[in-house]
Amino acid sequence: MSLLRVCFTLQVKAGRIEEYTQRHAAVWPEMLAALKAAGWHNYSLFLRPDGLLIGYFETTSLQQAQAQMAATEVNARWQAEMAGFFEDLDGAPDQGFKQLSEVFNLEDQLAAVAPVPNHFTTQGD
Repeated sequence: MSLLRVCFTLQVKAGRIEEYTQRHAAVWPEMLAALKAAGWHNYSLFLRPDGLLIGYFETTSLQQAQAQMAATEVNARWQAEMAGFFEDLDGAPDQGFKQLSEVFNLEDQLAAVAPVPNHFTTQGD
């Protein structure tokens, strides 16, 4: 099963950064379960002091993962509560984020090249 890596940005409003961070310290258990069931794997959020939010997750299909979440009641409640935290949001946060293009992945490139001999040795070899 090949996983698609998804990275995105959102901008948290300056006056809401602390509250946004607090809300994510203990996300509702039913929201966590819904994300896992919908195929959002290895999901992380990173927040800069100026409110730039970077999200990352892996999934087999972005469209399917988003559609499965959109079909849940808990996601509708969570997105409604989170929408007010963001600037320039077009839609719900989990649908309106700005997706970034991946330009480099170490494992992908290593897998694409022939094995390179290891010229490093330990002391005494």
